[in-house]
Amino acid sequence: MKSSLTVATIAFVMALTNLGPAADPKPHIIFVMADDMGWGQTGYRNHPVLKTPNLDAMAAAGLRFERFYAGGPVCSPTRAAVLTGRSHDRAGVLNHGYALRLQEKTIAQALKSAGYVTGHFGKWHLNGHKGPGAPILATDPRHPGNFGFDEWVSVSNFYDVDPLMSRAGKIEQFEGDSSEITVDEAVKFLEKHRPSGKPMFAVIWYGTPHNPFKAVPKDKAGFNQLDEASANHYGELVAMDRSIGTLRQALRRLDIMPNTLLVFVSDNGGLPGITPGAVGDLRGHKASVFEGGIRVPGIIEWPGVIQPRVTSYPACVMDLFPTVADIAGLPEGVMLKPVDGISLKPLFTRELDERRHPIGFRFLTKRALVDDRYKLLTENLASGRFQLYDLVADPNETRELSAERPELAAQLRQRLLAWNNSVDASFAGKDYPEGQLSSPDPESIFWFDAPGYQPFLAQWKARWEFESYIKNAQRQSKQGGGKKKK
Repeated sequence: MKSSLTVATIAFVMALTNLGPAADPKPHIIFVMADDMGWGQTGYRNHPVLKTPNLDAMAAAGLRFERFYAGGPVCSPTRAAVLTGRSHDRAGVLNHGYALRLQEKTIAQALKSAGYVTGHFGKWHLNGHKGPGAPILATDPRHPGNFGFDEWVSVSNFYDVDPLMSRAGKIEQFEGDSSEITVDEAVKFLEKHRPSGKPMFAVIWYGTPHNPFKAVPKDKAGFNQLDEASANHYGELVAMDRSIGTLRQALRRLDIMPNTLLVFVSDNGGLPGITPGAVGDLRGHKASVFEGGIRVPGIIEWPGVIQPRVTSYPACVMDLFPTVADIAGLPEGVMLKPVDGISLKPLFTRELDERRHPIGFRFLTKRALVDDRYKLLTENLASGRFQLYDLVADPNETRELSAERPELAAQLRQRLLAWNNSVDASFAGKDYPEGQLSSPDPESIFWFDAPGYQPFLAQWKARWEFESYIKNAQRQSKQGGGKKKK
C-alpha cells in the first residue's frame, strides 16, 4: 500500500509541475483580449445587468487578478506591449493606429522558433492604419505574418457583426457575431494542428465591445431597459462571453485543456457614457492613466498547474511574454531589452509579497508609475505636477497624498523620470542592434487613404461600419484638413 501511494504521489507531483510523461513537453498557449471592456464588466464583479457565466467559470478555475493592468490606456499600445513585453512607446506605438516596428522581437517569433505553430485571429491594429477594421492586405509590410504568425484571419481595427476579414491576405465575408466568428476560426486552427503534436500559440483579439455597438437581436434582448447604445454594448459582451465558453469546451473536447495556458484580458479601461458604468467604482476611463483607464479584467487558467484563487498581486500585459519565456524555457535573447514585464510563473502556485519591479505607463503627455502599493501620476509631464495615491487603501484614487508623503512622492518621481528617460532612449532606437531606427516610423493614416485599398473603396464605402468614417474624413479633407476621427 505504501509503495502504491508513493507512486501515485510522485505521478501527481510530476503532472502538477508539467514534467510528467502524460504531459506534452511544452504547453499550448492562448491569449484572449477584449476591446474596450472595463474592469467592472464581469459577473464575478457583480455587475448590475451583465452576466458572464463563462468568464466567471474561468475565473473560478484559474488565477483571477484584482489588479491587472493593460499596457496603456488605448488599444494599439497594449497590443504592442503584449507582443513585446515592453512599454509600447519603446516599440514606436505611441497611440492607436501606430505601427509596430519591424525591428522589435515578438512572442510569436520566439515561440515559432521554439517549434510552436502560431495563429492570430481578430483585431490587429499594429500596421499603422486608423479607421474601422478592414481586411489586412497580403502586401501590407506589417501584417501578422511578418511578426511571427503562421496563420492569420485578421482585420486592421475594431470589427462587428458580419465582418470582412483577411485570411492571410485573402478577403472573406463572414456572417454572424464577430466574437463567435473569431473563436470559431481559432478553434479550427487548434483542430487542424492538434494531430501534429506540435505546441500551439493562438492570439484571439476581439473587436468587442468597441463602438460602434451592434449586437445580434437575441443578445441585446435582455437589455431592453437600457438606451440603445448601452443595450448593444452589453449584447456584444454577452456574445463574447458565450464564445469564451465555446473556446473552453473545445479545449476539453480536444483533450488539451490540462496543458493549455489560457489568458483573458482587456486592452484598456472601459468607455464613458455606458449605462450601467464600465469601470466599477474606479476613477477615469479609456485614455486616462487613472485606474479606470488602465486596470482591466485579468484571468490566467491552467488546470493542474495554477492554484485557483483571487490575487491582489499587481500584474500587467508586459508580464505575459516573460512568463511564457520562463515556462517554455526560451533563450534570453528572444526578448529585446529592456523588458518592462516580469515572469508571473512563481505566482501560479503561491502568493508573492510586494512587486519590486514597478509598472510604468505613458500616453501623450500623461505618465504613471505603479510601485506595488503606491502610484504616482501626472496628466502633463511638462507641468511638473504629480499626484500620489495609495492603491491598497484607496483604489478609487480619491485622496491625493503627495503633501502628506513628500519623501515617497519624491522617490517615486525620481524612479518615474528615470524610467521615462529609458523609454525615450528606446523610442530613439538605442535598443536595436544597429543602435538606431532602420527606417523612419510610418505615418499613422486611415486605411482608406492607403493606395492598396483604392480598388475596394467603390464596393466598400457604403458598408455600415465604414460609411460614416469615410464620409467624415472626406468632409474634413474638403474643409481644409482638420484633424480626422480616429
